[in-house]
Amino acid sequence: MKMVLLATLAGVAAGGTALAQQALGEAQPPRGPEQIYDTTCGYCHGRNVGPILLGRNLPADTIKHITRHGQNGMPTFRPTEISPAELDALATWVSTAEARTGEHGQ
Repeated sequence: MKMVLLATLAGVAAGGTALAQQALGEAQPPRGPEQIYDTTCGYCHGRNVGPILLGRNLPADTIKHITRHGQNGMPTFRPTEISPAELDALATWVSTAEARTGEHGQ
């Protein structure tokens, strides 16, 4: 029998229900590059905090290096935050993605 870790967020206090379940010891499936960008990178990039990334045809190796090592105000992201496979897919996607008209940056 597997033990289940209930990831409870603010909804528990309000409604008393768990929002997500994850079996202990099981890795979550990899997230898609657009999902990672929207929930992690896009928080700053494209919102006047960091430079715009999409549509610039930046080299994938540069994106991976800066993601792992940081640069200026950019923090580092560990493999536990963005897995190596996710980072490979993200860097390829960012380097070839079209610009988004709603983004603005420094």
